[in-house]
Order: sequence, then structure tokens, then C-alpha cells
Amino acid sequence: MYREEIKVLDCTIRDGGLINNYHFTYDFVKAVYRAGCESGIDIMELGKKLCESEEYTREKYGKWNFCDEDDIKLVVESHECENPPLLAVMYDVGRVDVSSLLPADQSVVGMIRTACYVPDIDKGLDLAKRTKDLGYQTTINIMASSAAIETELIEALQQVNEATEVDYLYLVDSYGAYYSEQVTDYLNLYKKHAPNKELGFHAHNNQQLAFANTQQAIIDGVNLLDATINGIGRGAGNCNLELLLNFLKNPKFDVGPIYKVIQEHFVPLRKEIEWGFNDIYGISGHLNQHPRNAMKHRANAGIRDNCYDFLLDATSDVP
Repeated sequence: MYREEIKVLDCTIRDGGLINNYHFTYDFVKAVYRAGCESGIDIMELGKKLCESEEYTREKYGKWNFCDEDDIKLVVESHECENPPLLAVMYDVGRVDVSSLLPADQSVVGMIRTACYVPDIDKGLDLAKRTKDLGYQTTINIMASSAAIETELIEALQQVNEATEVDYLYLVDSYGAYYSEQVTDYLNLYKKHAPNKELGFHAHNNQQLAFANTQQAIIDGVNLLDATINGIGRGAGNCNLELLLNFLKNPKFDVGPIYKVIQEHFVPLRKEIEWGFNDIYGISGHLNQHPRNAMKHRANAGIRDNCYDFLLDATSDVP
């Protein structure tokens, strides 16, 4: 049996871009878009929409970090789709310029997702309001909830609950630290303090639990689920889209096009860049730590597989 109201959001390009500074080729993004269309995905996130500056340049950080309308149109127009997915981009608090955003009825994008940490919830809600005023569907993705002080998280949830401009509120396992029972506990917290909001869930795979935790979120009533093709994403990656579609058993989804794009584009890509579980990321997830140090360790060819050394270093400041 399946739950008809469940929607799947593919964030392959946005989350996957974190491992190559968003330097995906047009052909790669077009192939991902085609696979998403043909598989029946509900929403596709094609990158971030940052404000370009002397520090954040297109040449260094890639076009999919800025998601210009013309770039997205080239992708959309490359494949005729009878029921195209809703397109989304992500805002990061502090690095966006809403004044440059077209009204939704003039854009191929229909959803703006705002990512913010608990201390920046006011800024996140301001961005959500300004994008909602332009006609976009909106989400607030509260980052690193596992590391937030509970009283401050509750206050943030209560603020989101009162914000009519927010359509979806996301529980994000930024560090891949959650076990299934913690997913349930946090979702119960979200439901208690933000009962007016439809919930979403975004999992990371540091402890090889992204898929299992997404299943738990479904059991707990979440209806908007993030996933990426082949689990691509920063560090240990994300919930695998192909596994999720198989699990949902909804006849509107066809997983075949996803496996096709994996075979033709993701298998070759794995020879160039790394993503997915290994013991280094497993340690950082278990310790509820940001994956930046694990990624730095993996980037050092001489020690990249020295998991015991990483464990000693990662726990040196842990009481």
C-alpha cells in the first residue's frame, strides 16, 4: 500500500553540487532532469540561488550555485514533459538577493527553499515571506537540529508555526547523526510546537541510515521526502532516490529512468568524485559532528583511510 499524499523532492543537483562546487555540465543536469520527468518525481531542486560577488564567482562556484533563469530554461526546454515536476532552488541565509528574483508567474521555478540555522530563524522567515509575496511555494529547512539547544529549537518552531508564509517545515539531519527513534522524537517535537505546518524530511547517510530514517519519517506522517539519485551529496551523501521510489510502491513513479541515468552518468562520475558512506563519515555521524573535518581527512590521500587516527582526533576534545 502507498500513501497518495506523499511527495518526493529530488535534490540531486543542489546537494550533489556540494561535492564539486556545482560544476555539473549542462548535459549532466539535462540527463538528471529528463530522468526526473520520466520517473514522475514531484519536485526537482536544481541548485542554489546565491548572490554572485567577488568572493562567490560563477567561475569558482559553478552556475548551479546561482541558478540563473536562462540556465534553468535551457534544461527545462531540453526535454518535453507532459507532467513536469515543480522546480525548486535553495536560498542560504545571508548570501541571497531577493530583489533579483522574478515573480513566480514569470519564472520556471515554483518553489524557494530557505535553509537556516536556529539562531537565524528570523532571517529565514523574512526570506520566506519575501519569496511567498512573489508567489512561490516556500519551505524552511532548519539545519543541524541535532546540535541545537532544545529550548531555542522550540522557540524557532513556534515562530515558524505562526508564519503563514511557510508552506513546509523541514527536519534536517545535517550531520547524519540520527537513529530512527530520534527521528520520531524530533518529529514529535516539531508536531507539538509547529502543528500548523506540513513537514518535510532530509536525511544524510553518515551512519548508513538515510533510507531507514526516511522510512521512519514516512511512518511518522511526513509527506515531503528528499532524496538524491544514487545517494549523491556532500560527504556520505543522502537517501537514495531509487531505493525510496521502490519502497513507496506508488504506481505514478517509474524507477527505470533513474537506474538508466545512474548507469549512463553516475557510474562514470564516481570515477571522478567521491560520495557515499565510509568509516570516516560513520565516525563523524556517530559523534554528531559537522562533516567538514571528515571531508578534509578524506581529501588527504596519505591518511584518507586511517579511520582509527580520525577517531582519536575527533574524540580528543570530547569529555
